[in-house]
Amino acid sequence: MEIDKAIKECDDRRLKTKYSNAIYVIQRALALYSVEELALSFNGGKDSTVLLHLLRAGYYLHMAGRNMSFGNHGDAETTLPIRTIYFESPTVFPEINSFTYETASIFRLQMDIVRSDFKSGLEALLKAKPIRAFFLGVRIGDPTAVGQEQFSPSSPGWPPFMRVNPILDWSYRDVWEFLLTCKVSYCSLYDQGYTSIGSIHNTVPNALLSQSKSTSSEDKFKPAYMLSDGRLERAGRAKNFISQPSSAAVKGVKNEDHFMKSMFTASVIAVGEEILFGTVEDPMRSILSRKLHSIGWAVSHVAVIRNDIDSVADEVERQKSMTDMVFIYGGFGSLPSDVTAAGVAKAFGVRMAPEKEFEEYLQHLMGEKCTVDRNEMAKLPEGITELLHHDNLSVPLIKCQNVIILTATNVEELEQEWDCLIELTRSHGYLLMTGPFVSKRLATTLSDVEIAEPLSEICMEFPDLVIGGYRVSRRGPVVVTFKGKDKARSSAAIAALCKKFHHGTFSEID
Repeated sequence: MEIDKAIKECDDRRLKTKYSNAIYVIQRALALYSVEELALSFNGGKDSTVLLHLLRAGYYLHMAGRNMSFGNHGDAETTLPIRTIYFESPTVFPEINSFTYETASIFRLQMDIVRSDFKSGLEALLKAKPIRAFFLGVRIGDPTAVGQEQFSPSSPGWPPFMRVNPILDWSYRDVWEFLLTCKVSYCSLYDQGYTSIGSIHNTVPNALLSQSKSTSSEDKFKPAYMLSDGRLERAGRAKNFISQPSSAAVKGVKNEDHFMKSMFTASVIAVGEEILFGTVEDPMRSILSRKLHSIGWAVSHVAVIRNDIDSVADEVERQKSMTDMVFIYGGFGSLPSDVTAAGVAKAFGVRMAPEKEFEEYLQHLMGEKCTVDRNEMAKLPEGITELLHHDNLSVPLIKCQNVIILTATNVEELEQEWDCLIELTRSHGYLLMTGPFVSKRLATTLSDVEIAEPLSEICMEFPDLVIGGYRVSRRGPVVVTFKGKDKARSSAAIAALCKKFHHGTFSEID
């Protein structure tokens, strides 16, 4: 079977794990339901295309495991006997329509076409057919994924059926790794810069993939698989644009490319009562903040919290919705006080479950020294966990949507984990890296009272800069700080401030 063969021959250990888990879910569904009771919801998008080929592989392996005869071997690899449902809409892209029908023809899909609204069409379908479960291409992060697990009954108010989600824990990168590794066809719109496809009324190419240098030339976009930050997958949906996507806005005409240049924010959370009690010093917060500034991220919040599941959950839940990325460290391990992973799980409303791949790392790391159940230690937030592997890390970094759990316990380990994260980002796009912040400092002998009003005026004149100040001591000099992405703007702000006072009042520190 060509899909199974392609995955087994690839070098991507993560993809192999995702594939193996998805096949397990599919085979479990095939064991619980007859083929007649199962259906695939196919819409021509990238996620449902992945699901289609996983189902082909899963069904083939299921039948092979039961020593069932396929008749013609070639038919077994191309034909999928599971009923396929296509909810056709008048607002769908023609390319999606064409791809769906072509795919149905190639793989001889038993395709039922529903042209009414989704709920009414589903009710009529379930009355006419003995369907009890639907395979869906839902992924964590999708608007419909909230509260779902790999097997989830339909919501109240809907006809009863089981939702089967084999790729629930797959990321945007996983989807494209699978499609490219298996060399399967996908809708041509994805090669034109579309990263998430809705209707013709609310979807445009993702501006982050634009290759156009000026507004006079025809817009050209890189393919979807080149999007470096999967969290921005839905940036091509019209409602997500800062201004409505007229052709000028998409090309970035004098909107200053606000979407492209918007500042990414991060929060840093340290977990540890030993820090709160003052038992240990924690230099990692300031180092991590500087690291983030070096790739253009602004740290908007730093917190130290207790080793308590509810404290971790409350803080993570607040920060993951307020900032683009949350970095959390401390409280990770086998001690009773190590509750960070459980707190993150609670913040996302998911349970803790054993992660087979992580357990293998722990076994390799600890060998026979472990005195506790490794299965318990290997529990991570279910359905949202992504392990970030690097050869220089004995234990992978842990990413739960927009939360990254660092296992570092000291500065040296933090430096190593950060270097590995940046290297992984360059190859897999976990973070969107922009130009570093330019930081300048001026020392003055003026009192804070003397400098307060002129500094407020400079802040109004340069709203794109972060301008602040601090005292070296209560009677000592005041240091004024300028932070921004544009060195020329910082220099201009410094010049404007100096003009307000006599020459020599300020001296530049760095």
